[in-house]
Amino acid sequence: MGGYRFLDRRDAGRELAGCLEGWKPESPLVLGLPRGGVPVAAEISKALEAPLDVVVVRKLGFPGHPETAMAALASAAGTTKLVQNQDLMVELDRLKDGHRLFEETLSRETAELARRDKEYRSVSPPLMVRGHTVIVVDDGLATGATMRAAVAALHTLEPRRIIAAVPVGAPAAVAQLKGLVDEVVCPWQPENFRAVGSEYEQFGQTGDDEVRALLAGAPVGRYGRPRERGRET
Repeated sequence: MGGYRFLDRRDAGRELAGCLEGWKPESPLVLGLPRGGVPVAAEISKALEAPLDVVVVRKLGFPGHPETAMAALASAAGTTKLVQNQDLMVELDRLKDGHRLFEETLSRETAELARRDKEYRSVSPPLMVRGHTVIVVDDGLATGATMRAAVAALHTLEPRRIIAAVPVGAPAAVAQLKGLVDEVVCPWQPENFRAVGSEYEQFGQTGDDEVRALLAGAPVGRYGRPRERGRET
């Protein structure tokens, strides 16, 4: 694989699954962050024989720098949470029309969050998180904004434990996350971290069709798929 750490997201998921084997006796739920985190999470779900679900997250890019997250929105089982990067919000206040630009971005990403949530729920109703150990998975951690938003949304649902799991992450982002969850699992934390995609030989975009297919084909777990109340059929 040359200088790459992982071949693709599935390869990363298989390696990460090996680091999570110790949680299998707790019958955890595996929650992927769409879209790129879902192929990673699917491999973990398969290895741990655990139900698979998603926490839909949208990054709010800073004006002129869309890859830099000034905030992130997350939706889990009907609960939506906004997490802001306070340092970047201060910078935003210094921009002309900064507040207007933020509100426009928030409106756009809120609509996209709702669209994706509806699309994924057409094949997979949300899992009942309360009282369960959950493993939240993404394909990597750069600033950590999207993972922190997902964790904030999940905390409102009262899980037993939250484990954040990524194949690769910036050391600073990993350290910041440790105070928000019960455990962070990140086997590769390069000191010269550049970007998540730099660690993958193949890092193409994951589509909605692939996310739906992975959710539809996921195992139900050894004790069935714990669903949210009101969704039993």
